[in-house]
Amino acid sequence: MSLVRVHNFSVSLDGFGSGEGQQLDAPFGHAGSRLMEWAFETRTFRAMGLHGQTPGSFGVDEAFAGQWGPGIGVEIMGRNKFGPQRGPWQDEEWKGWWGDDPVFHTPVVVLTHHPRPVLEMEGGTTFHFVDADPVSALERARALAPGMDVRIGGGVSTVRQFLEADLIDHLHVVLVPILLGRGERLWDGLEGLEERFDVEATPSPQGVVHLVLTRRARG
Repeated sequence: MSLVRVHNFSVSLDGFGSGEGQQLDAPFGHAGSRLMEWAFETRTFRAMGLHGQTPGSFGVDEAFAGQWGPGIGVEIMGRNKFGPQRGPWQDEEWKGWWGDDPVFHTPVVVLTHHPRPVLEMEGGTTFHFVDADPVSALERARALAPGMDVRIGGGVSTVRQFLEADLIDHLHVVLVPILLGRGERLWDGLEGLEERFDVEATPSPQGVVHLVLTRRARG
């Protein structure tokens, strides 16, 4: 069975994975870029063409960031990761934050209560908009990429729903030394989560701590 993985998911010291007030020019709301600054200098993020022109750095942060892609055949994301609109689509011109050639290069299942036609982009990225619970969404994702691992890309509520459903095998969380005070919290309602996972912590010179939670064998 393919694995379900989360990578490079950043949270503040007070547990927020996104700030308040998401909008077109602020995908993480009032948090701005602070949750992801640790990744901007890595070779993986530079190769995506998202930040800077230099090749990027090696080191601890790159070692973790670089695990984002290998073995992944499909991503599942929530609608709020795809874009800032809420409710019924006002139009279908919005094609995501990533331009004509999104970074995924795989099928992407977008969870929404307002499905729309499949959106084919350059580079092999195809967005599938579905109204589904985590179990059904995972079945759909695995059908799109048989035998390949599934990445849960976010946002916060999507990762939390898959954790609540006990569907995640590998969870990489980056603890960022900032306090946001408000926004969307990752850990609410997940008391005792550590009992299901083996947990390893690796500090980085950037000041973040990489937490890797690996699902223990199910009894």
